[in-house]
Amino acid sequence: MHIGVLISVPLLEFVAARRLQWRLCDERIADRQTDTLVLVEHDPVVTLGRTTKAEHWNGQTHRLTDRGIQVIACARGGSVTYHGPGQIVGYPILRLRNFCSGPKVYVRMLEDVLVRVLADWNIEGQRREKFVGVWVRDPRDSMAPFAKIAAMGVNISRGVTRYGFALNVTVDLEPFHYIVPCGIVDCRVTSMAEVLGTGPDLQRVRNRIAHHFAQVFDVEWTEQFTDVPPHLRPAPSSQSPASADVDVGSRDVSRSI
Repeated sequence: MHIGVLISVPLLEFVAARRLQWRLCDERIADRQTDTLVLVEHDPVVTLGRTTKAEHWNGQTHRLTDRGIQVIACARGGSVTYHGPGQIVGYPILRLRNFCSGPKVYVRMLEDVLVRVLADWNIEGQRREKFVGVWVRDPRDSMAPFAKIAAMGVNISRGVTRYGFALNVTVDLEPFHYIVPCGIVDCRVTSMAEVLGTGPDLQRVRNRIAHHFAQVFDVEWTEQFTDVPPHLRPAPSSQSPASADVDVGSRDVSRSI
């Protein structure tokens, strides 16, 4: 069994969470920090992963920012997605070789965690052969294709993982209409609240994510925090010179990613 730290914090701005990830990653690489899972919610933000194409979001910076949605290009894998309150985002900071044979197996393990979480609410989460993430029967139309309820996007630096997964619990789904989620044409996004007809308790969902993550990855949480520990709070200017996230602002995405 592995020893791990769980940090489950309230709403945290995306850039602040990114700084925390970089700090944790640096500490893990140097063996000054054990494997860690961070669970957060974000203020409204559209993030552009490394495979984002212009047509995946049509450069709608002004339309998004006018609605209070920040747009940030980042170093994770995958295309464009939306984060907002009511969506639980998980950032595992792990030395990958201690848990599995490589990135593909790792992503499948993350999917397994969320499939188990959904099952606690009698929601049947499924994988799709060609698409990363977790899917469910479309609650609006049982004859329609699957709807996506959880997204994945990871980055691995010097053998340590960053970024991770996002599970839609009670998040507002309307902002997903402004983008091509995960770069998948005609992808409909759903949430646990939409499937169930009522919003589950977010803290309970967080607790079940931590529980199933510990089971799938064979981790024992020896320390648990509900705020970022002081020794892990990076300075506001802290960032990785190699792959820092970029606030797109009004610039063309092709120059920002």
